[in-house]
Amino acid sequence: MIQVLMIEDDLELAQIITDYLASQNIEVTNTDSPYNGLSMLNLKKYELLILDLTLPEIDGLEVIPKIREKSDIPIIISSARDDILDKVMGLERGADDYLPKPYNPRELQARIKAILKRINTNEKKALENEKKSDFILKEEDMQIIFKNEVLNLTLAEFDILKLLIQRNGAVIAREDFIYTSDHIEDDSSLKNIDVMISRIRTKLSKIDNTKTYIKSVRGIGYQLI
Repeated sequence: MIQVLMIEDDLELAQIITDYLASQNIEVTNTDSPYNGLSMLNLKKYELLILDLTLPEIDGLEVIPKIREKSDIPIIISSARDDILDKVMGLERGADDYLPKPYNPRELQARIKAILKRINTNEKKALENEKKSDFILKEEDMQIIFKNEVLNLTLAEFDILKLLIQRNGAVIAREDFIYTSDHIEDDSSLKNIDVMISRIRTKLSKIDNTKTYIKSVRGIGYQLI
């Protein structure tokens, strides 16, 4: 069965959702305590998390960054709060979907299946690409292996090379490196990106200097070739 963790303090609603999803081969474990939910993530592997926002102890919007510090588990926000700011903040902080209450449990089931299907498809593609690539990306360990050697990268360099690997040959604008990294200041100049790319190229060339793996695309940015 698909294993789902839910943090919901409306126990009557939690039971309705749990019973319905169980009939759809989805096992839900609920807790009404956000801190308990954070601890549970360390004890068992769950495939998805359903998160209420109005919780005791701590607001759900504050829970999301704490989850993201330790896990990339998909998160569906389930909340009666319909303020657009809550929706935007939830998604920006790392949630994957926002489902306003009240809703039919069938819609929740459909969203769970859609998210997990997308993730499984992406993981399969990533594995296929890894087999073809000189690069192996290990996000959980914050490591990139190049031709069987672990690269010694700064956090910013890791984010840049990770994005190049994930985009799989697509041209990436310099600005995108800044916007997608938590380790590059928002006010960094595009020249700083060029400097970091140069450092990455140097580290790659020490392992293999037979070709240039990061190509400059004039006026736009870079691509992995």
